[in-house]
Amino acid sequence: MPYITHYQGVIQSNRRFPKLASMVLFRPLCALIIFISMVFPLNAEILPVQLVSVYQSNVQVSEYLVSEKYDGVRAIWKAGELVTKNGNKIYAPDWFIKGLPDVWLDGELWSKRQDFEFIASTVLSQKANTAAWKKIQYKVFDMPNYQQPFIERAAAYTQLIKQLNVPFIQSIKQVQLADNDALSSLLKKLAAIGSEGLILHRKQARFASGRSDNVLKLKPYQEAKATVRAYVPGKGKYQDMTGSLEVVWYSTALKSEVRFKIGSGLSDKDRKEPPKIGSRVRFKYHGLTKNNIPRFASYIGMARPNE
Repeated sequence: MPYITHYQGVIQSNRRFPKLASMVLFRPLCALIIFISMVFPLNAEILPVQLVSVYQSNVQVSEYLVSEKYDGVRAIWKAGELVTKNGNKIYAPDWFIKGLPDVWLDGELWSKRQDFEFIASTVLSQKANTAAWKKIQYKVFDMPNYQQPFIERAAAYTQLIKQLNVPFIQSIKQVQLADNDALSSLLKKLAAIGSEGLILHRKQARFASGRSDNVLKLKPYQEAKATVRAYVPGKGKYQDMTGSLEVVWYSTALKSEVRFKIGSGLSDKDRKEPPKIGSRVRFKYHGLTKNNIPRFASYIGMARPNE
């Protein structure tokens, strides 16, 4: 008598039990479909999105427009929908949506500097909290199209938003700087008030999806992500808590993994309830030591979704 032992067996030898065979095939298929729909939401659309690269000191600053980098949630307004850069719907209140114009916009949902956790919890929730959304602004940095260079698009979105006169829709100011000294001076000034950094956008660049040197980011420090591998026990006032995280960071420059410890930046709460082993965390650093270890590595927080 044939037995159902695996899918091939079902297909080849269970003609006597067609209903049972179909059930064995159908249930795993349903489970697979459910899993895929959870990981890749059915309403998600792959959008044309410009992504940023990291600023290098050999960049000709005069070829770019410069703006503050706002540490919010990227939001794209297109075809009557407000979505993340991955195409997932943002459940904004109706009054917020009604204020947006009938043009393609790209920007950041933002409240204030160093407030990312509040921003993310508000705008990524599937149930809009009106009181929280009242604190959210849409900071627009582009009005994408495939014909105009960025310098013209920047002027266009600035004029449009001025005419709209909607308090929570704001244009991000673009400035022209002469050289790296001027760039460093502006970065220092903004860092002193808690800014995340600067964005440089090539003046003559036309909109193009993907990552290139047309859009660059510059922070007062370098930032990366690492995987937690172990905990180092604390000593002294950190007795019975986590002293530091032992992490692994993949260096694209070295093309190898670097293992080191991060203790700076951990709050007492982080030390009592550290990130789980295997989780991804963000850290900042200032260059590398002679042994290619991140210098002055400091914990920032958990890596954001989809990073």
